[in-house]
Amino acid sequence: MHRPSTMAAFTAALIILSAVFTTSTAHNISHILSQTPEFSTFNHYLTLTHLASEIDRHTTITVLAVNNAAMDDLIAKDLSISTVKNILSLHVLVDYFGPKKLHQITNGTALVSTLYQASGSAPGASGLVNITDLRGGRVGFGAHENDGTLPAVYVKSVKEIPYNISVVQISQIIPSAAAEAPTAAPKKQNLTEIMSKHGCKIFADTLSASPEAYGIFSDNLDGGLTIFCPADDAFKGFLPKFKNLTAAGKIALLEFHGVPIYQSIASLKSNNGVMNTLATDGAEKYDFTVQNDGDEITLKTKLVTARITNTIIDEQPLAIFTISKVLLPEELFKADAPSPSPAPAPEPADADAPAPAAEHKKKKKKAADAPSDDESDSPADSPEDAADDTADDSGAVRFGGMVALVLALAFGILTL
Repeated sequence: MHRPSTMAAFTAALIILSAVFTTSTAHNISHILSQTPEFSTFNHYLTLTHLASEIDRHTTITVLAVNNAAMDDLIAKDLSISTVKNILSLHVLVDYFGPKKLHQITNGTALVSTLYQASGSAPGASGLVNITDLRGGRVGFGAHENDGTLPAVYVKSVKEIPYNISVVQISQIIPSAAAEAPTAAPKKQNLTEIMSKHGCKIFADTLSASPEAYGIFSDNLDGGLTIFCPADDAFKGFLPKFKNLTAAGKIALLEFHGVPIYQSIASLKSNNGVMNTLATDGAEKYDFTVQNDGDEITLKTKLVTARITNTIIDEQPLAIFTISKVLLPEELFKADAPSPSPAPAPEPADADAPAPAAEHKKKKKKAADAPSDDESDSPADSPEDAADDTADDSGAVRFGGMVALVLALAFGILTL
């Protein structure tokens, strides 16, 4: 019987380990373009127009990037940000075209749909791009409305992740009269009205009563905004503590419930980690941690854990979610957390008295079962934090069990 080599067994174990622990990760166009400084302006405007997040949500996409000089020509036209979005949308093809495919187009030419066409803003077929394989290995690009004119040509491949995303450089912005037509600025949403109609009236009224805080929320709306509004029952119970805050503390508490970027429910489910808020300012971190378990998303500070219970609106550039509790930043409430009382000195043990250890355990269990009078400000007594610790321990056990399984499989291969 053939005995596999040690190296073969080790390789098999690595393959199994990779299959167990590897998870697919979506592409990130901002990260891809940040590796090449000549695309910094193009990258900036993809973020500013929110096209970057749209690109990241697509699993099959091609981005026709232009360098900073080409973007300077576009910026010099002094167009509105809505118009710039239409123009750049024409440079995002909803199909995969790597260099090889570009030079092997069936019949030498193809009409490809773009994000501009998909947006519904493009009149007729003006959102289509004509790609033609030209003589001498050149590939031309032009708007379908331009009667076959191909002013832009392929320069080089920037990044390929077959068959997920292809980023290629073209020589210039593709001219399009339809995309460059003036567009009306989007109507601003009434934030407090939206929240009031969906179970967050008390938070909305409190925000309206603070012109400085409301102004910060409103100013961030065009560039992208996410609001986590506590449900009425949660914020009503918190109002006495809110009223005891200083004027600056009240503003910071309200701003702590806003994030200065658009975060869809899908991105919150896929991106765990620390998130800055509208209150974040240098040394004043004012951040919280996003965690998810399946469809449940939680927001954690060192003092409280809140769940997202409902999606009120999730449309670029605005997302508003209802949460189960008021988020408490440690910068405002750390001093309120009670310090642990010193343990009483043990009394002399009587011969017939029960063992002190048994009595101590019993008291600890009773304390753990008793509800907290002030759960929000007592992180040490929070049952949610205890559950998180248990989850972490069980996760470590599961991880260790999986590693043990893989090692056992490898050992089995070695001993065959």
